[in-house]
Amino acid sequence: MSSGRSANGREVQIPLQQVAPSLVAPLPITPPSHRSTNPWPPCDLTPQPSAPAGFQPLHGGFRDVFVEKPEAKYCCEACRRVLCEPRQTECGHRFCQSCINDILSHSNPVCPADREPLFKDKIFRDVCCHREIMALKVFCRSKANGCQEQMSLQQIPDHLNVCPFFEVPCPLGKCKERMMRKEIPEHLAWKCKHRESTCEFCMTKMPLTDLQKHKETVCPSFPVSCPNHCSFSSLPRSELTSHQQDCPKAQINCLFHRYGCTFKGLNQEMRQHDSTFVAEHLRMMVKGNCLLENKVDNVKEELMERCKVLPALNSRLSELESQNEELREKNRQTEQKLANLQKMMSSHSETLMALEIELGSLRRLREEVETLRGTVDNVRTRLATLEQGGRSGSGSTHTFASLETQLNRHDDMLSVHEIRLADMDLRFQVLETASYNGTLIWKIRDYKRRKQEAVAGKTLSLYSQPFYTGYFGYKMCARVYLNGDGMGKGTHLSLFFVVMKGEYDALLPWPFKQKVTLMLMDQTPSRKHLGDAFKPDPHSSSFRRPTAEMNIASGCPLFVAQSVLETGSYIKDDTIFIKVTVDTSDLPDP
Repeated sequence: MSSGRSANGREVQIPLQQVAPSLVAPLPITPPSHRSTNPWPPCDLTPQPSAPAGFQPLHGGFRDVFVEKPEAKYCCEACRRVLCEPRQTECGHRFCQSCINDILSHSNPVCPADREPLFKDKIFRDVCCHREIMALKVFCRSKANGCQEQMSLQQIPDHLNVCPFFEVPCPLGKCKERMMRKEIPEHLAWKCKHRESTCEFCMTKMPLTDLQKHKETVCPSFPVSCPNHCSFSSLPRSELTSHQQDCPKAQINCLFHRYGCTFKGLNQEMRQHDSTFVAEHLRMMVKGNCLLENKVDNVKEELMERCKVLPALNSRLSELESQNEELREKNRQTEQKLANLQKMMSSHSETLMALEIELGSLRRLREEVETLRGTVDNVRTRLATLEQGGRSGSGSTHTFASLETQLNRHDDMLSVHEIRLADMDLRFQVLETASYNGTLIWKIRDYKRRKQEAVAGKTLSLYSQPFYTGYFGYKMCARVYLNGDGMGKGTHLSLFFVVMKGEYDALLPWPFKQKVTLMLMDQTPSRKHLGDAFKPDPHSSSFRRPTAEMNIASGCPLFVAQSVLETGSYIKDDTIFIKVTVDTSDLPDP
């Protein structure tokens, strides 16, 4: 941050490099537990909505060869490489996300640059630095293979998808070899063991590694010899089965072997056997049919016995189904009763709470009645005294004058008490929303209406409620210009920090030196808050001891672009939240 003055002369703190925050989603980070000696592992570099896997290093910063040596501000304080997913600490140093995660995993982590303690909730994503790093010029990662292309870091994935010198695996999948992209055609044509080839017998296409096995086992047109060593020395494999039936040297069983015939011989002998043993074959068939009929009769009897049991089983099944339905109905009724009991318990709980509230009111009423009863008794006593004085006729005029004087005095005291009560009520409302830990959460409702009022010039800026660094600490507040101020007027939301005149300023060190963090809160679970931080300039009048009600505001006129604010997730229900945090870790006790 550096100090300067806005267009209307107000002194402000302006970032050295003011860039509107971005809503770009964070790039995926490879866990540090999967480190490898190769910083750029093989991966699919097809462009994705965010950076593809393998584009970022497995751990630490980018290892690319940059055309020009990167500036020191782009280097990680831990690994000294160019920042990958930069994160900025409270003390203003930058680290890669994997490096800061390693540091935070230790107990009592400290910044390696200045030994300041680190806190996870005070480390934020540096979007500006990330965008600038992505724009740095680098050589192609295939430079060692001969590529001379230069491009920005964010163009690396798109280039590697077409770079002819980039090493890729064989596109066939099964081949484990890697080669430059320009060598793929030659590899697929001559070198790959899994390239497509054609069987010269059946013309089927298949990988080269499967060709020999195909010929030896399943090719239907591959020539094979008869296993019986007949006169057919070579015939296609698909015709071998039909040939076995006609082969003169094939050993076959008799067609009636299932009925008990044990004859086995050549095809020529089988014809003579069939003609000679016709009667014997018929007797075998008759005997087999008789056995089969006996088995069928036994199966029929067994089925009849089982059919007799079926009606009883059917009736038993019906009974079980009815019992099951009754149990379901009872279960439904039980669930209904349980739900009713739960409702009754809830209503009883509410009734008990109402009774407790009424009992509290009754106790207060009883106390008030007792007070009124005492007052009435006092009044009665005084009336009795006045009546006695009236009867005696002595000193009554003096007594009434004295009472009238007391009544007037009480009225005056009552008016004073009412004024003090109103003042105390106003102070209570302020104190009720004040914080004493150096943190302000400012809820700004009706954003659209307030923005229109700022555009129309009715209400240019809004002040927050005061907050403090402690019960006896600095008094501060925030000031926001919804339509911008100075350089940000009409385009940005401007946010400033104000030091106010406090009751204990005489006991505090001056000038004000505490680090200030300004933040616009993201109202979604992703919590992509937009923030900026600065340390006060000790020579600025904004941080000296106030002589008026408040000092000149100091902060960021270009805090956030209105297009980012109104299209992101920072406005919900027409409400925004602004957080201001003042570092109180090194404040001395007053």
